[in-house]
Amino acid sequence: MKIVFITGLSFFMSLFSYLAPKSVEPTKTAIPLCHAPATDGIGNDMSAMAADPAFQRLHVAPLPFTYTGAGEMIKFSTPDGQSANGFLLKAKKPSNKWLLVYQEWWGLNDNIKQQSETFYNDLKDVNVLAVDMYDGKVATEPSEAGKLMQGANKERLTNIQKGAIAYAGPKAEFASVGWCFGGMLSLQSAMLEGKQAKGCIMYYGRPEQDVEKLKTLDTDVLGFFGSQDKGITPESVKAFEENMAKAGEKVTVKMYDAGHGFANPSNPVYNKEAAADAYKLALAYLKDKLKA
Repeated sequence: MKIVFITGLSFFMSLFSYLAPKSVEPTKTAIPLCHAPATDGIGNDMSAMAADPAFQRLHVAPLPFTYTGAGEMIKFSTPDGQSANGFLLKAKKPSNKWLLVYQEWWGLNDNIKQQSETFYNDLKDVNVLAVDMYDGKVATEPSEAGKLMQGANKERLTNIQKGAIAYAGPKAEFASVGWCFGGMLSLQSAMLEGKQAKGCIMYYGRPEQDVEKLKTLDTDVLGFFGSQDKGITPESVKAFEENMAKAGEKVTVKMYDAGHGFANPSNPVYNKEAAADAYKLALAYLKDKLKA
């Protein structure tokens, strides 16, 4: 009888244990963090900035504009086995002088095409190539542009730039220019161009701060920044100047009493005087470096 009781009790306890609700361990969900180390994105700082609503508010949607000037869209091969796009204004005479133009975070829109033509008309015998860094995608709203920039794959960006450089050929002499996102890309482009690099202009783009990477530059840099810029701060520009000095490289910085995007006519902080002065300096710099 005792054995039967123990067996019955054991069966009851097993049944109770089976029917009783079990504690469930919370499911662990990976939360993407803007400030986490980036492995395939454009890097910590720029990726975080792109996702920051405050940084997005520094950019209003560009005014509607349709480009109807010269030039043509082209395709070129990239080292990753794909192809990329660009807007080309070819020099009237055969020339090995090239200006690579890098878009704002909106993409290769008609405003960039117009700016490319402005440089083209003011320079002599220079091929101007505006590189499409988003593979055909163009944003019209800040939140959309933020997603495109944050999602940009660093390896793909590099392959597009290498493809554009290869398209121009081994005898090409390069200068580059870009605004905001493109300002950063202009500096990266100069590093990739090696000894073919003759000049580099960056408008309020995030500077490279790695001294060892800066040492790979074979050209000086001309940078335009705004003292009121809350995205690319004067402090970060100062650090860039110091790191360029450590790398043994030359940088000329012109700091305007203006905010981020001061050279963009569609931005509320557009500063006509600062934009005109910066363009005058940029043009003189390019004419000197490209002998154009």
